[in-house]
Amino acid sequence: MKFPSMAEAAGRTLGDEEVAAATRVIRSGMLSSVWGTETRALEREVAATYGVRHAVACGSGTAALHLSVVAAAPDPGDEVITTPITDFGTVAPILAQNAVPVFADVDPSDGNLDPAAVAKLIGPRTRAIMAVHLFGAPARVDELRALADEHGLALIEDCAQAWLTELPGGRLAGTVGDVGTLSLQQWKHITCGDGGLTLTDDDELARRMRLFADKGWDRAAGRSHAGFGLNYRMTELQAAVARAQLAKLPGVVAARRRTAVHLLEALRDLPGVRLPRPEGHAWWLFPIVRPAGDARELAAHLAKAGIPARAGYLEEPLNRAPLWGRPIYGTSRYPLDGYVPNPCPEAERLVAETLLIIDWNENYTTEHADAVAREIAAWR
Repeated sequence: MKFPSMAEAAGRTLGDEEVAAATRVIRSGMLSSVWGTETRALEREVAATYGVRHAVACGSGTAALHLSVVAAAPDPGDEVITTPITDFGTVAPILAQNAVPVFADVDPSDGNLDPAAVAKLIGPRTRAIMAVHLFGAPARVDELRALADEHGLALIEDCAQAWLTELPGGRLAGTVGDVGTLSLQQWKHITCGDGGLTLTDDDELARRMRLFADKGWDRAAGRSHAGFGLNYRMTELQAAVARAQLAKLPGVVAARRRTAVHLLEALRDLPGVRLPRPEGHAWWLFPIVRPAGDARELAAHLAKAGIPARAGYLEEPLNRAPLWGRPIYGTSRYPLDGYVPNPCPEAERLVAETLLIIDWNENYTTEHADAVAREIAAWR
């Protein structure tokens, strides 16, 4: 049985609507969002979807995270607490602002930040907490929000893997933090190849992020640069394709949830597996925890059977990445002179021994889910 992949048309929802959107932009002759209309329309539509005042579009999910760190405004050497189980795009913007990533351990049941671990790491240089809704599972952002408020910190939500992830009470992930971020990269729920957006209800943070994304250019004042910034602008082609994809997003998430719940039911009574909680989950990937520590062996078995599964998600958690002993800018290690990342034993065991992930897709059928369940049940 072939499993559709997000690297091919069979695993995407790209179709005539996206072709028409791209054609519309090309025929208009205006591909730049500075003077075009598609990017501003996408921002309005995403803001309405999430019920927030502002959505700021940019060229990638990593760019969106950089804008979120800019909004938090750390001074050089300030600290941002985050998770070691995430893409490096979560951490790179912290370094880009000359701030220091502080890694907190995770809940071993789902890999999301453990608020108790975060609380122990808050110190005089802490400026922000950056939570990741890993694999589409809702992180414990209400607890992190309370911590941030208690200590006067910014809270950032990385929702790159969590389009329409629901929090307790029905709110969407990305609406509790001061800033939430979304990704439109090839492998996400919806895509325009690359692209990102930030979400906020704060007018000043939105202004700060818009300025940074456009080289600090205050266009209302003419050729005047109000501050430092980079060119993180989204193109009109990206935005037009993203708008067509956004219309399909509810169906994409609903389809992923339907087959994921089917697999959960099939695995419910199987010993030796810790299954993800379905509440609010957007199912970017389907994670399984093997407490016995045999995730790599099971992943190899599934892969041999043609199921897109792998162990650990990362080669190593980011607190163990080799870059920390190397220069950051030129030959300088500033602001990481003397820096040694915190040990995160729960994260390290997940990546090395217990975490197995199965690629998930809106075009999977119940037959795909049944095939996964059979192979897991048949192993050993």
